[in-house]
Amino acid sequence: MVRIVTVEREYGAGGAAIAEKLAARLGWKLWDQALTAEIARQAHVDQASIQKLEERTDSPFYRLMKVFMRGGYERSLPIENLDYLDCETLAPFMARVIGSAADAGNCVIVGRGAPYLLRDRDDTFHVFIYAPWEEKMRRLRAIGKTEAEAEELLQSVDHERATFVKTYFGKDWPTRALYHMMLNSMIGDDIVIHTIVDGIAALSSQAQPQAPLAPVG
Repeated sequence: MVRIVTVEREYGAGGAAIAEKLAARLGWKLWDQALTAEIARQAHVDQASIQKLEERTDSPFYRLMKVFMRGGYERSLPIENLDYLDCETLAPFMARVIGSAADAGNCVIVGRGAPYLLRDRDDTFHVFIYAPWEEKMRRLRAIGKTEAEAEELLQSVDHERATFVKTYFGKDWPTRALYHMMLNSMIGDDIVIHTIVDGIAALSSQAQPQAPLAPVG
């Protein structure tokens, strides 16, 4: 029985919005910005102005947090006082929070390496959302990004995510064999969500024990 969905996505493909709608459709908890907030809480990191963070040296930890924060168009979680943390000390917090969310079940987890951390669980359905460049530009312009901003984000964010996955999991991003579905969001969010829900139902039904056949004769 599927109890967890992970949604990995290309930047600008609408994966965060799709994950939010999917969670609402399933009646499950959404772990997106809430996941970053919980990691920050457990790491005892203060939340403050993102502008202050932008002025800091581009440390490994800052780059990692930037990957997290640039998730859902990105409703940035403001974080400061990061000097005492680095990537190595953050990794256990990330793994623990994602593991706890998965153990609780009935949730949709967006990015943050969740497909890799949860790859051995048979109650998890992994989805990757992508889109053509033109579709991603359209979505970013629709939420107020300028042409220049959208192009810069599309060129940089996915590169950061690929670096994150390679650094922490030793895998290429995306690792296609990891996902149950890879869907092009250009077909529309509603169709994507409907397809995911059907996939979850199909996989869950396969996991159900089959009733024994009645004896013949």
